[in-house]
Amino acid sequence: MTDRVAVITGGTKGIGLSFSRRMVHLGYRVIAVYRDDDASAEELATELRGDVVPIRADVSDPAQVSRLAESVLAGHGAPHVLVNNAGRNIDGPFLDMSHAAWRQVLDTNLSGPFYLAKEFAPEMLHLDQPSIVNIGSTTAIRPRLDGVNYCASKAGLLHLTKCLAMELAPTIRVNCLIPGMIDTVEMNTRFRTGEPAARAAMLAEIPQRRIGSPDEMADALEFLIGDGARYVTGQKLIVDGGQFMW
Repeated sequence: MTDRVAVITGGTKGIGLSFSRRMVHLGYRVIAVYRDDDASAEELATELRGDVVPIRADVSDPAQVSRLAESVLAGHGAPHVLVNNAGRNIDGPFLDMSHAAWRQVLDTNLSGPFYLAKEFAPEMLHLDQPSIVNIGSTTAIRPRLDGVNYCASKAGLLHLTKCLAMELAPTIRVNCLIPGMIDTVEMNTRFRTGEPAARAAMLAEIPQRRIGSPDEMADALEFLIGDGARYVTGQKLIVDGGQFMW
C-alpha cells in the first residue's frame, strides 16, 4: 500500500501520534497535520523520515484547510484515509463561557472535520474503498459539567459522521471512533491519574480495571479502515474497557 495516503489531523502527539505510527506501519504515506507544536512535528518527521510529512494548519480555519488540501492533492494525491483527530477543549461553566470559547471549540471539533471532508471527499470518491474516521468522545452521548461547548461539538460530530456516511455511500465509509480513558499526557493531567485516590476512583468505573493505551486506539483505527470493516459505516466504536456501555 505504499501508494496510499492518510491525512491525520492532530497527528503529531497523543492518540494522533499512535495513529500516524500505525498508518506508516501499514504502508501508508502519512500527512500529519498539527496546529502549533513544531517540536513534536519535527521529532515525528525525524523518527519516520520519508514516511510522514508534517504540515502546519489550523483546521478551524476554512482558508487554511483549503490550502492544506491543495498542497496534499498536488503533492501526494487524494487520501485513502482521512482521520479527523484534532480537537480543542476550553472548559468553563455555561453562564461564564465566552463567545470565543464556544466558537473556538465548535470550529475545531465540528467545523474542522466538515471542512476537511468537504475538501477531500470529491477526490476520495474516485479511489478504491476510501474511509473517513472521526475521533469522537463519550461526552457526545453523556454530558458533563463545565463542557457545554465540547459536549455539543462532539455530539454534532457524531451526527455529522452519520450524515456523511449516508451521503458519501457506497464509496466512502465514514465512522466515529470514540476513546475512553486512554493513557496520554492530557488525560493524565486532566484526571490526576498520578494521585492514587483519583486513579483508584477512575479504575473503579472501568470493568477492565485499567486505562487503555494509544496503541489500542490505533488497533481500532486499523480495524475501521481495513477490509474487516468493509460493511461498517455510519457507526460509533467505543474503546473504553466497558466504562460506557451504550
